[in-house]
Amino acid sequence: MKFKILLALVFVNLMQAQKFYFPKTATTDSVILEKQIPELALKVITEHQSSKNKPKSTVTFLDNLFRLQLAAKDYKNSITSLADYRKEYADHNMAGNKSLAYEIYSMAKQMEKDKKISFPNALQAAFTTKYESYPDPLIAKIGTILDGDVKEYKKSLKAALDKQKDKDSIDYTSALALCKNYVNYKTYSSIKPQVMQLFKVKEQEKFIIESKNLTLKNGTTLTITVVRKKENTSPLPVILTNNIYAGELVDAGMGKRAAVYNYVGAVVNTRGKRGSNDPNNPFEDEAQDLYEVIDWVSKQPWSNGKVGMIGGSYLGFSQWAAAKKLHPALKTIVPQVSVGIGIDYPAQNNVFMSYMMQWIRYVTNNKLTDEATFTNYPKWDSVNTAWYKSGRSFRALDSISGKPNKIFQRWLDHPGYDKYWQKMVPYKKDFAKINIPVLTTTGYYDADQIGAMYYYKQHHKYNKNPNHYLVIGPYDHAGAQSYGYNYVYGSGSILIDPVARISIDELAFSWFDYILKDGKKPELLKDKVNFQIMNSNTWKHVPDLDKMHSSTLKFYLQDRKDGSSAFEKPKTEQFTKQTIDFKDRDPKYLYHKVSKQDSVNVTHSIHFESEVLDRDIVLSGNLSGVFNVSVNKKDFDSNTLLYQVQPDGKTFLLSTHLTRASYAKDNSKRHLLKPGRKEQIPIKNSFFMSKKIEKGSKLVLLVGVNKSKSWQVNYGTGKNVSDETIKDAGEPLEIKWYNDSYVEIPLYKD
Repeated sequence: MKFKILLALVFVNLMQAQKFYFPKTATTDSVILEKQIPELALKVITEHQSSKNKPKSTVTFLDNLFRLQLAAKDYKNSITSLADYRKEYADHNMAGNKSLAYEIYSMAKQMEKDKKISFPNALQAAFTTKYESYPDPLIAKIGTILDGDVKEYKKSLKAALDKQKDKDSIDYTSALALCKNYVNYKTYSSIKPQVMQLFKVKEQEKFIIESKNLTLKNGTTLTITVVRKKENTSPLPVILTNNIYAGELVDAGMGKRAAVYNYVGAVVNTRGKRGSNDPNNPFEDEAQDLYEVIDWVSKQPWSNGKVGMIGGSYLGFSQWAAAKKLHPALKTIVPQVSVGIGIDYPAQNNVFMSYMMQWIRYVTNNKLTDEATFTNYPKWDSVNTAWYKSGRSFRALDSISGKPNKIFQRWLDHPGYDKYWQKMVPYKKDFAKINIPVLTTTGYYDADQIGAMYYYKQHHKYNKNPNHYLVIGPYDHAGAQSYGYNYVYGSGSILIDPVARISIDELAFSWFDYILKDGKKPELLKDKVNFQIMNSNTWKHVPDLDKMHSSTLKFYLQDRKDGSSAFEKPKTEQFTKQTIDFKDRDPKYLYHKVSKQDSVNVTHSIHFESEVLDRDIVLSGNLSGVFNVSVNKKDFDSNTLLYQVQPDGKTFLLSTHLTRASYAKDNSKRHLLKPGRKEQIPIKNSFFMSKKIEKGSKLVLLVGVNKSKSWQVNYGTGKNVSDETIKDAGEPLEIKWYNDSYVEIPLYKD
């Protein structure tokens, strides 16, 4: 009995150790809050550094630590931890201005204490010290870093305090969040007005920034921002960016990015943004508008008549839109992580994504961007969950999110890659006319990799000799248009090879120097296709995409109970049967253990494992192959994932493929399946990857059906999937995956 009591007391003490004293009066009294936060932060720091709470990611640990130290008024150590965080986040000082506001605030508070000067004077000294220490490329980007949304920070702090009302204790997770929310509000509310004035003065000393409205021949009005270095008085080439994410500081920052490299930076906003009163229909007007914009900038007195374009994501798409009708002054484009409109967004391989609704609201709710709505991730998760649980049609997603949306509905009216999408960017033979130099950058973890690669492949398919270079490495959507972080978050926190930690900006403007100023070709561009092999610390350079691999390995869908190899074609025909009940919206998650250390989610998939590899291989390229299937419905959305199980037992996601079976052969025309008949579904447009896979690894292939709140649900009736509801589910989907199906894995060898 005493032993049980002792255990209970230990349990209670452990539970109490997870809580900190925090008086409820602090939630309503700002004076008490000011006193309590530093004391709370010191306790949280101790727990944060303990083994049970220490994040696995050093980046996350340091990010939290410098904020907690700031909350504890340990300004000196906060500055040191922030510096360590930046070094861990990215090499070569590429992240040297990240979280700048917190550093300036800490420096000012430390100066105020040490030098016994007023905070405003200390703040001016701290800002000047940091600003003047930066190289020009870092200066170009600090405007948006300093421009924190004080109202939103105050709102978030209040929400965190409201959670503590009528409580005299706080758990570790809530305390960490409270301290961080407090630091956000305290920092920006203390420095923003003065720092933004100081920033404007410095900016005006260095740059000439002018914004005006352009009126096109059809009466459309667009806002354009032009940025020049004051010291550059002669005409220069213009680097143009087409920006839907409008904002005075954002647009000026993009313009300064070009100006600091001794170009004229011009940033034009899309219709309906800033000074434009025209309708905002994303993607639809660039191919028409940009020809006139390029014509205008090329004829201005500060222009030497040569124009290049740069930008990522939507801004990357815009360059391909501009290339549909090439203006003679447009000499080169640098499309980065380009949205493949109708190809990978708003549908990936003809499967529409729920995210499209969140993004539409983001860019159309006002004349700038609706950051608060876009970053309200709990809201969007609840919207998508509510839609999924309801069983309503995908068309109802806009109403569930708040109100009907014409753009959302218009996109859903075009499930195939038809003329609606084709007119927005070059299509087929249009690519034959694009004879200007092009530099494409994307990454293995870039959400728009499929789009970026689509343009690259189409350009090579229809143009006999395209002057088109590709750089692809272990970058996500942000990294492939800015710089390579030390870590990428694709399948856990992955430390990338040192040679991959490059500045994409440096590469891009070296390219502009090469094309527009007769400079030297960038060192990295040794051939047309330049790819980094992960886990090898090497770049490889080949003349075309097909040379990314020298052979292939076919992974067959067989159970291997007879001891056969996954890489040998089965001798007799068999199949594995899978059943999916679309009416079930609360499935139990299923996991398959692939090693003692790790497992994979197989909730809507079946899995196949290879034998252990007896040699190193280099997977390089994207998956192809064919699925031979028989289904009891007219359609389904297949989902494929390929994992490496490393020698240490941990998994690594290598590639994924999602497609609508009825569009797999032709993304512009739907070919419904014949229920009960064996059909072929080709594997096309999967994600590229290049990685050394060590001896002792094995491969795990998951094939299955898409059934998720993140995507449309295809019930298989053959109707427009956007109109189907759970009432169309009928009997469960049954698929026979035949064992002569295979995924073809591309292999590279020097």
